Formats: sequence, structure tokens, C-alpha cells
Amino acid sequence: MNILLDAMGGDNAPDANIKGAIKAINQIKAEVTLIGKEDIIRSKIKEFYGKEIEEISPRLKIKNATETIEMEDQPTVAIKHKKDSSMVVGFNMLKQDEGDVFISAGNSGALLAGATLLVGRIKGIDRPALAGILPAYKSQLLLIDAGSNTNCKPINLLQFAQMSTIYLRNTFGIEHPAIGLLNIGTEETKGNELVKESYQLLKEKSEELNINFVGNVEGRDAFSGKIDAIVTDGFTGNVFLKTTEGLGKFVKRTLTESLTQNLISKICTIPCLPAINRFKKTMDYKTYGGALFLGVKKPVVKAHGSSDERLFEYTIKQAEKFVENKAVDKMIEEFQKQRKEENI
Repeated sequence: MNILLDAMGGDNAPDANIKGAIKAINQIKAEVTLIGKEDIIRSKIKEFYGKEIEEISPRLKIKNATETIEMEDQPTVAIKHKKDSSMVVGFNMLKQDEGDVFISAGNSGALLAGATLLVGRIKGIDRPALAGILPAYKSQLLLIDAGSNTNCKPINLLQFAQMSTIYLRNTFGIEHPAIGLLNIGTEETKGNELVKESYQLLKEKSEELNINFVGNVEGRDAFSGKIDAIVTDGFTGNVFLKTTEGLGKFVKRTLTESLTQNLISKICTIPCLPAINRFKKTMDYKTYGGALFLGVKKPVVKAHGSSDERLFEYTIKQAEKFVENKAVDKMIEEFQKQRKEENI
């Protein structure tokens, strides 16, 4: 297995990308190919570790790419014209079976455009979507779409629910995942036109498509542990995602400051440290890695734009599991089966 990593994508590139890959390489079985400007990657590795890349691990490789897609670039234009960018080179390697999964923390729009134009959509899926994993009470929560489609139609949200069901069942072993529609209230009549029409479509098609649709879900109930996935458009989903991450950081910071405010607080904290550390680990979104683009023919993973070396480490380990679990292959099989049944 070969994991392709865009070494030049993200706010902290290439330093965090390289360090994360080197941290992950001895925890996985796969090869990791760093894609980007070879001279910069080699000099960074020499600077950080005092070694050549070949001395660190025989499973760590470099693929030279002379260009970089920047955050401010127009997505489709960049994909079409920056043909030797780390992102486009990675997509082409994935398409030509020179790699098994591609990870990038770069321009989200360009990643979606490249995944769609160069790798291709699964037949039967109108729009691929970002599926991110978040912590929930004694469980985890799948958020789809986490930011790739800011304008959606009801059919898109129906397909997001369908993809979530297939993904959670085949990859996480949840036989009948509970799928909720993110809304401002639980009542059927609540929400804007997109949400109301999507509700009716999900209600109508759920049994036919084997979706365990549980209705509207308010943001405050999303982490109850009773919901396995929440479906929404990419604009709302991205706001929800970043608000959740920000709240998690606030809670961790406030808790830490409260527990270390004075000597008495510090002494009283000592017996509680194991529980506090478990809580911090649960709240740490970095351990959940990146978001898989559901709906494209090969595994493409979007890492956070602000990823540090630790988040790249976890995302690489997560990507290996995506390939091992055949998440995309099973998605293709399910939609092929559905299309055959529709044509009978």
C-alpha cells in the first residue's frame, strides 16, 4: 500500500506534513510518498533529523512536483493549469494506481475539483461530500457535508444520507446507523426550504434506500450518542464543524486554567488526573484525523488546513485504515447494485 501525501498543502506546510509522515511511518505498514518540491523536502528532513530520507525509512519516498496550489487560487483554474502542482501530481498518481489514497490539507475547493475532474465521481452520485468524524457521548459522530458543497439540492442531502449509511455500516460495523438531518428544530415543518424539502425526500425514500432516518436533529443533540451521522449542506456543516472545534478548545483551555489556578487547585487535581486526561483525549479532534471525500472512485482525504504534525500523523494512520477497510470499493459496489435494481 502506498499513501500519497501532499507535502506542500496546508498552513504549516511543508514542516508539519513531513514531521507527521515521519512520526506515522513506524506505526503503519504502508509506504508514504511525500509529493512536492524535492529539494525543499530533502533539506527540511536534513534540518530536522540530520539524516537523508533514505536513512529514516525505506518506506518513505519523494515524488517531485514543482508547483503548489495556494489557498487563494481559483480551484478549477488551478487544477487545469498547475499540472505539476503537488495536488495534481497526487491525483494523477492515484488515478494511475501509483498510490492507494491521497491526503491533502490544501485548498478545499481545488481538492474537490481535482477529485471530481481527475479521479472521477462514482456513478449514481451527483456530488461527492466531505465526511468528517467528531467525538460524541461514548461514541462518534459522522458529519456530512463538512464543507465541500456550499449550495445543495434535496437530492444531494438524500445521497449524503445514503453514503453515510454505507460508509458507517461497512467501515465501522454499525448495521443500522441513525441518520439525522441538521435543523433548527425537530418538527417536520421547521427550517428553510432546502431542509424542509430534504426532510420530505428522506422520509419518502428511506425505506427504499435502507436509510435509518430518525428525523430532524438540533445541534445541541448531535453529540448525544444516539445519532451516528448528521446530514447538512457544506456551508452549514463547515460552520458547525469549526464551531465545535472552537468550543472544544475553549473547554479544554478553561478547564486547564481552572485546575491550575492556585496551589490548592493543583493539589486537588492530582487524584483526578486520569479522568481529566481521558476527557481531554475525548475532546481532542486531532485524534480523529481528516475527512474522507465520499463519492469519488478512489480514497481522497482532506486534512485540516491548520493541521500540525500530530494531526498529519493521525490522518496518515486513518488513511491506511480506509484502504484496508475498502471503504470506497464497498461504496462503488452498493451504488452499482442500486443502479442495476433501478434498471430491472
